[in-house]
Order: sequence, then structure tokens, then C-alpha cells
Amino acid sequence: MATHVVRARAPRGEPRTDGARIDQAPDVIAAHIEDAAHFAGGHADGVARPRTEHDVAHVLTHAARVLPVGAQSSLTGGATPDGGVVLSTTRLLSIQESGQQHFRVGSGVPLTALQELLHSSGRWYAPSPTYTGAFAGGVVATNAAGAATFKYGTTRQWTDGLTVVLACGHVIDIVRGEVRADGVHGFSLHCACGERTIRPGTYTMPDVPKCSAGYFAAPEMDLIDLFVGAEGTLGVVTEVVFRVLPEPPSVAWGIVPVRSESAAIALVDALRRASQETWRTRDPRGLDVAAIEHVDRRCLEFLREDGIDRKNDITIPPDADLVLLVQLELPRGTSPDAAFLQVSAALTEGAPDTPLVRFCQLLAKYEALDDTEMAWPGDRRRVEQFLAFRESAPAGVNRRVGDAKRDIDPRIEKTAADMIVPFAHFGAMLAIYREGYRARGLDYAIWGHISDGNVHPNVIPHSYEDIVAGREAILAFGREVARLGGSPLAEHGVGRSSVKQTLLHQLYGDQGLAEMRAIKAVLDPKAILAPGVLFASELT
Repeated sequence: MATHVVRARAPRGEPRTDGARIDQAPDVIAAHIEDAAHFAGGHADGVARPRTEHDVAHVLTHAARVLPVGAQSSLTGGATPDGGVVLSTTRLLSIQESGQQHFRVGSGVPLTALQELLHSSGRWYAPSPTYTGAFAGGVVATNAAGAATFKYGTTRQWTDGLTVVLACGHVIDIVRGEVRADGVHGFSLHCACGERTIRPGTYTMPDVPKCSAGYFAAPEMDLIDLFVGAEGTLGVVTEVVFRVLPEPPSVAWGIVPVRSESAAIALVDALRRASQETWRTRDPRGLDVAAIEHVDRRCLEFLREDGIDRKNDITIPPDADLVLLVQLELPRGTSPDAAFLQVSAALTEGAPDTPLVRFCQLLAKYEALDDTEMAWPGDRRRVEQFLAFRESAPAGVNRRVGDAKRDIDPRIEKTAADMIVPFAHFGAMLAIYREGYRARGLDYAIWGHISDGNVHPNVIPHSYEDIVAGREAILAFGREVARLGGSPLAEHGVGRSSVKQTLLHQLYGDQGLAEMRAIKAVLDPKAILAPGVLFASELT
């Protein structure tokens, strides 16, 4: 039976001289002062690389400011230090099987290492994010979501246990389903430091597949969900229990050029509905799409300029308005030869009723079949070309932002949004993006996870004034997205970005942020953890 009480314990593990030591060597510090966001001004007093819970607790109880980091793949500045000690999880590398469906892993384990181990035993971790080099603790800290969120959800749904070292140095072990908030008392934390009450937020979170917008809140919520997505501000995750699946399905990929945005949205809607019906009925012949990615016309122009289409032997018609990349799951063991024969027969009378045939028939209905290119299960080279084509969209935009920063104005930086709406409002969200950018005279490109209703509009800067106008546009987008029932912070978190912190405030208001700060004050009363993350430093 669930309780609202969680009891902390002393940290385990023998103290290690090297694990608790703060390394102040300039080259070590320099390697830890920037994350993938290239957030400016990163600095630190030293770096700790603990090996045990005891080491982590020692660092937390002897340092004034601590930023836990993993792979430092944050896109929000959340893994860029603002002074104090960087606590790197790179040595927390334990992996232990916990039954057929669960693995307990150290927070420093890269997901690539976990997937390789699982593959050797015919299993896999389904919601792996796009960047598979991310660490287990990092994906928990940001509630990371991958391209296949449409089918598999986010990290939260696959996290069934956490071990967390609190700012006071004591440790809590949380198992999903065991500790739930009491409607009157919230959570009660019993610790050697004294009994503390944690009251979940009363704000309403957007009802969308992805939301990485501050502390999770829901009536009678599970305590584990408070720490998932908390961005390291409430404690240091040292171990994670992930739920895993048996043998992965066969996967085919389709690059689908579409000649109008409206036709693309209608096609995606049809693919979504057919797949959801398959999951509901468990029809073995049903269409089963795990993810659909979206690359707009401006991205396609960059891909052609950069020769990415030729390099990857992919033909995109010149009149295509956008391209969809569809991840289609097929029955295990589907061979390339069988897949080819099914496609060849798809539009003939008496065609077999299979998932692939149904896929082709839907593409034909929306006049997209003739230009579609497929990569069949097992054709690793072709799959890699398709994925490289998609990843070249953000890479091409980022390169152009970097060129403008070098050649035009050093103040120029990446200016993009990460928002999501219920799919019924996806077309309206795209219209809001286009009008907002055009009204400000901005060049822009859009790509992302259309199957989730989550895409990333990016400013292509030609001056620093474009960056200022782009930030203004993003804040306006955030208000409109919230009005549509969406979240202006979908999958990357808040971090230290002033724009994202403003979006968080817009979403929940003064009262919501006050409730979040109150939660942090209970668990981290001295504001030791992740200074400046989620809230500006002076507000923590």
C-alpha cells in the first residue's frame, strides 16, 4: 500500500579520496564549463567526480554551490556552471539487472552503453532520446524525450526507481507506486536532519505528450515524478531503475516528400489515428508508426545548398513543401525481400493485408507514395543516410548561426523555440510561428517531431537585431501555445536560459513559481544545488 512518507538513510559506499576530491586543475575545469548550448560565461571553482553515494554526500555537505552534470548535452545552459563545484557523474557506472523488465543503472551510464548491453540479451530501452550519448541521470533530470515519444512516451513513463542524494547528504530510495502525495499533507520526508513536508504544486500542467516545464504536479502524484524533470535542483540522482522491453521490432524508414503543408498535416493525422487504433486493438495487421519527423522548405533549401541530398543519395522533388521521415514498425523478422514485394503489390487488387501495405495505401491516398523512398529493416547503411539527412537540418541551421556570429556580430546566438500543442492545434501553431516571424521580418526554418505536435522554429539571423526580435517572437509564441492548451517548454527543459525562464513564468504565473521555489526551499534550503537553473539565481 502506498504511503506519503519517505524515509532517508545514510549514504552507502566507503569514502574514496579521489571520489570526494575537488579537482581545481585549470584544464579539468575548462573541460566542464560549457554544455551543448554554448551558454556564455560558464565558470567553476573545481570539479568533483564521485564514485559512491558517500562521495556525493561529502561534496554536497562541503561545497556552497554544486551543479550536477552528466554528458553536458543540455541545450538550455542547464549544464553550464555558474561558479561553485561541478559534480560530474562520469564515474557512477554501475549496471545491474533487476528482473527481466528492469535494469538499475548508475546515473553516469550513457544510454548507448545500456542499449548495447540490452541488445546482447534481446532487449531494449524504448524512449531513447535523439542524442543517445546522454547519461541516465541526465535524461531523468530533463524528462528527456526522443523522436518516438508518439508511441513510447518520455523518460518519466519508463523510470520506476530512483536513488537520490539530498542536499543535506542523506539518501532516499524511491520505488514507483510506493510513495504518493496525501491530499492534505503532501509528502512527509523523515530524515536525520528532521521531518520535512513537501507540498506538490497546485498549478495545472498542460495535457500534452511532452512537458519539461519545472516541477511535475498532479493530485496524489508519485514522489518519483517530482525528481524526474527537476533538472538537478532538488537532489543528485545516483541510480535509476529503467523499465525495458523484449526484442525490438523490425523497423522500416520512409522519406516522404509532400507538396503542401495542409496535405502533410492531414497525412500525419491519418497515420497517427491508424497507429493509435492498432495499439488499442492489438491488430497484428495494423499500421504501427512510432515517430514522424518534419523538415520544412527552408531546411530543404539548406540541405540542397550543403549537398546533403546528393551525399546521401536522396531525391527530393523541387516542388516539395516539406519532407516527413516516418519510422514504421513491422512484424519481427520482416525481410527486405518480403517488404519490397508487399510494396509492389500494395495498390493491386488482392494485395495482402499487412502493416506495410496499409502504409502504402495511406500514402497513395494523400498523393505521397510515388516520391517516397524507403529504407528496409536490416539496411543499416540506408537507414544511416536517412537519419543523417534529417540531422543535417538542425546542423545546417546551427552552422549558419555560427557563421553569422563570426562574420556579423559576436552577440548572435541560437534563437529557437521548443513548444508543443495537442495535435488538433498543430496547424494553428505553425500559422502562429509563420505570422510571428514574418511580421518581424525574420528568416526562419522549422523542423521537429510532428507526430507529437512538437517542432522547433529557428531564427536564421542576419543581424543582432534579428536575435532580439526572435526572442520577442518566442515569448509571444509561448502565450499563444499556452492558450491552445500546449506547453512552451516541451523536451529540453528550462536551464539557465532567460527566455525559457520567462516562458516558465508565463505558463504558471507568480503563484506557480512561488510553489516551485517553496518545494526547492524544503529540499535544498541553502540553495546549494544547480544555482541559476529553472529560476534566476537571486530567486532560488
